[in-house]
Amino acid sequence: MAQVRRAEAVWSGDLATGSGTVSAVSSGIFRDTPVSWPARTEEPGGKTSPEELFAAAHASCFAMAFSAGLGRAKTPPERLTISAEVTFDKVEAGWRVTTSNLTVRGIVPGISQEDFAKAAEAAKVGCPISQTLQGNVEINVDATLES
Repeated sequence: MAQVRRAEAVWSGDLATGSGTVSAVSSGIFRDTPVSWPARTEEPGGKTSPEELFAAAHASCFAMAFSAGLGRAKTPPERLTISAEVTFDKVEAGWRVTTSNLTVRGIVPGISQEDFAKAAEAAKVGCPISQTLQGNVEINVDATLES
């Protein structure tokens, strides 16, 4: 069954000097979180950006896809720590998300580093957020098995 999630943004003013808020309506987990253009293109200054929210979405989606794949291989993880670093850059066509670099560190009993890295690549391909980015954003994975 399809699931729909909802967020809302409110903006006041022009792009450069205006500001806004974003809220997670479906879950209510955050409300009226401040956003601004400078938070996207300069320092965050206590505000979030679409790219930071996107990085959170990619990290959590990848974690779920990776965990699912490891579980199917009968090597469920004890712990996966994933960070996503999304780059927002000005290119010839204007401002674009250009890369999403995923770094994963995992404690997974009974698996080799080689198999861990292969599973990470499979998760990169299988993650629905990665699939959405395919062909538009460069996605890289750095996977390290910890003991």
